[in-house]
Amino acid sequence: MELKEVSGGQYVLSKKYGNTGLSMVTPKSEEEIQQILRTVNTEGKKVSVMGRGTKRGYGGLKEDYDLVLSLANYKGIVEHTVGDMTVTVRPGTTIAELQEYLKQHDQMVSIDPSWPEEATIGGVVAANESGPKRLKYGSARDLVIGLRVVYADGSIIRTGGKVVKNVAGYDMNKLFIGSMGTLGVISEITMKLWPLPKYESLVLLSVEEDRLEELKTFTVKLQDSMIEPVSLELMDPVLSKRLSDREEYTLLIAFEDVEKAVRYQVEWVAVNKPEAAIQSNLSPDEAREFWKRFSVIQPNALNDDEPAEQVRATVKISSKNMEVFDILQEARRLKLDNEVELEAHGGVGHGLSFLILTGSKNAIQTVITQLRDFVRKKQGYAVVKHLPIELRKKIDTWHDKPSHFFLFEGIKRKMDPENTLNHKRFIGGI
Repeated sequence: MELKEVSGGQYVLSKKYGNTGLSMVTPKSEEEIQQILRTVNTEGKKVSVMGRGTKRGYGGLKEDYDLVLSLANYKGIVEHTVGDMTVTVRPGTTIAELQEYLKQHDQMVSIDPSWPEEATIGGVVAANESGPKRLKYGSARDLVIGLRVVYADGSIIRTGGKVVKNVAGYDMNKLFIGSMGTLGVISEITMKLWPLPKYESLVLLSVEEDRLEELKTFTVKLQDSMIEPVSLELMDPVLSKRLSDREEYTLLIAFEDVEKAVRYQVEWVAVNKPEAAIQSNLSPDEAREFWKRFSVIQPNALNDDEPAEQVRATVKISSKNMEVFDILQEARRLKLDNEVELEAHGGVGHGLSFLILTGSKNAIQTVITQLRDFVRKKQGYAVVKHLPIELRKKIDTWHDKPSHFFLFEGIKRKMDPENTLNHKRFIGGI
């Protein structure tokens, strides 16, 4: 197996985000992954597992591992059963590559994470990523039906199956989805698919801040109705200005269905919206272009080249769905009270909000601390999805340890007793 020095050529990894290593390997087969892990596990070395590296700013307290195991070259479709609407794919395949392949069969994988051109399906599953269309389609955890995983000692297990109706015992898939690569290296992923929508539209409803309560009342009414939006994403005025040229709170209501059903629902919004709300209806092409721009608003470790005195951070907040309104307003207050740039959006159907911060190290640390204090009062949590390692050592990426943390520790000890894989990458330094 050829080892490529991190300092050489295309494999240079910035030290800014840690989770790098003394050398890098890029296996192209499962057998090579097994061979690498057997060797390093026996020698007691530590391995950083990644796809293309977009999420190196997400968790982790180690600057250098002995080895970086990149799955970026271990890609491709293993099996696609069109009739059963399932696909098995290798982890280094990017979301865009997978969607482009499935498009030929009028199918899609129902996930819309950030940076689809660069994010790999393995990384998305390991981090349990999702996007604004989570309201209808769910997260990575909801679409995976089977995995193939290489343990740190090189042994292989298969979880789940290759058919949607799989009820054989405990759902082991969920152990690995969202575990940040700390339990095993995912070598195959089997997912259920959706048909491509026949038609889609995106409705933008914009209101001034003093009319936000009316938009909130409308959102409750919509969710109590028979209307079935794909997303209900609220943007703060700063992000709305960037994406829609309206510096107001803007609710994104997406519809995907046959054309008649979509048009009916768009008309329902027009009839029932607050009188003060400005409505814009985007065509299918305009909607796809909007979501394409929306997918690249968050920073990632491959493209964040802010000057040294500036820090960019992404905070993910989980709350009750309608509390997204309160969180975005609190974020706007914190922006005014601190010298930071801030853009925010949140799903008022599922309760996940994302705040993108830019500012000095001290200002970023202050805002994240104040955000967490605010979220705790609402029994929510705030995870830092993107931050340089210098600040990750001061700000716990994972918020508070859950009461069931001892279960995480026990599972890690059982599956990776030598702490070979992504050591200190997950909650509590696991």
